[in-house]
Amino acid sequence: MKLHAVLAAIFLGSSPAMAQAPEAVPGTPATLNDNLKARFVAQAPEDVVASKLVGLSIRNGANETVGSVADVVFDDKRGIKSYVVSVGGFLGLNAKYVAVAPETLQLNRKDGGKLDAVIDTDKDQLRAAPEYVYLGSEPTKK
Repeated sequence: MKLHAVLAAIFLGSSPAMAQAPEAVPGTPATLNDNLKARFVAQAPEDVVASKLVGLSIRNGANETVGSVADVVFDDKRGIKSYVVSVGGFLGLNAKYVAVAPETLQLNRKDGGKLDAVIDTDKDQLRAAPEYVYLGSEPTKK
């Protein structure tokens, strides 16, 4: 009986169909649909680059510096929802953050293309505004 098993194994192992590995079939390459393909855009002179906006001093109509742009918040459609303004403090210490609607901060270009930010308020009004708290950094309640 053992001899039959050995002969069957030898017979099946020497079979041409069993001895050859299956032939590889080339697949079609993965492609992206047109909605996902990268599109490249050149900067226009009127474009505002976020890296030039963050840290920009904000002044009021009386030409007083009332804060600076600390961050930009985008909505789910990637439009600007608010500007986070840093108020008070010194070198970022003890500063308060408040969010202002984008239409309240006027961005203009001065001579030479430098950005200028103006808001119709004063430091006291900004300090009295509700503090902007980043999600995930809320104080823990005991």
